[in-house]
Amino acid sequence: MRNILTIDVEEYFQVSAFSEYVPLSQWDQFQTRVERSTHTILDRMAQGGVKGTFFVLGWVADKYPQIVRAIHSEGHEVACHGYSHRLVYEQTPDEFRGETRRAKAILEQSAGCQVISYRAASYSITKQSVWALQILAEEGFENDSSIFPIVHDRYGIPSALRCPTVLDLEGGFSLTEFPMSTLNRYGLNIPISGGGYFRLFPYSVTRAAIRRLNQVDNLPLVFYLHPWEFDPEQPRQPVGRVSRFRHYLNLHKTEPRFVRLIEDFDFAPLAAVGRSLSLSRMSLDAFLGHRREVTN
Repeated sequence: MRNILTIDVEEYFQVSAFSEYVPLSQWDQFQTRVERSTHTILDRMAQGGVKGTFFVLGWVADKYPQIVRAIHSEGHEVACHGYSHRLVYEQTPDEFRGETRRAKAILEQSAGCQVISYRAASYSITKQSVWALQILAEEGFENDSSIFPIVHDRYGIPSALRCPTVLDLEGGFSLTEFPMSTLNRYGLNIPISGGGYFRLFPYSVTRAAIRRLNQVDNLPLVFYLHPWEFDPEQPRQPVGRVSRFRHYLNLHKTEPRFVRLIEDFDFAPLAAVGRSLSLSRMSLDAFLGHRREVTN
């Protein structure tokens, strides 16, 4: 089964959990490291013959368009991660539309191609901000991967379906949602999608979980990492204990584990995998509240 490999391209100081300590107004004062880290990922993917989707922050694309051009030139999908990494549920609909439109335009100009896939900062399309999906469809996006069907202190819609689904929206619009991957055990969704979970659990646990997802649940993995997770030497920020644990845990293990991952499993960009799947269609309300798996 082809799985989906995604990279959220942002600087080490731009994560949402750091916003209290590193506000947007100070970003220009920090040492930039995203270009080098992104090229590390591109090199590893080239060596493994793997293509993926890069959700690039508009701020990064604005400052370093060469990153976007490199991603596109190597055959990967360029996708949108918003502009300022501001949480969706902290924006008004008008603010979200403006920021998303701005980021999409910058990415398309830099890459010279249409951008049709989106991921919100910190998976911040939650039940209080699902209105954003309608705006994404109206702005020309075809795919979204912002919903994490888990219980979490910062994001998550635990009642959402776990499988990719075409959502029928208002005004004849539609959007294909690719939820972040989980395993359901005893009624609880357990995250296996990557990021901090990839660094926390032994690789053998991750590998077994992905195999079960593919072979038993018959679902493709939606996997994610960030360039800063390949940079164990990044400057440390004076953040709280929980954020420090989540961000810095096992950074030195990311790269070797990533190399094993792309050797062990078949990966492709999100849009390409989506086109190859036979997906169910349903209303947004049904997708968010339905607890029975729907597969074709």
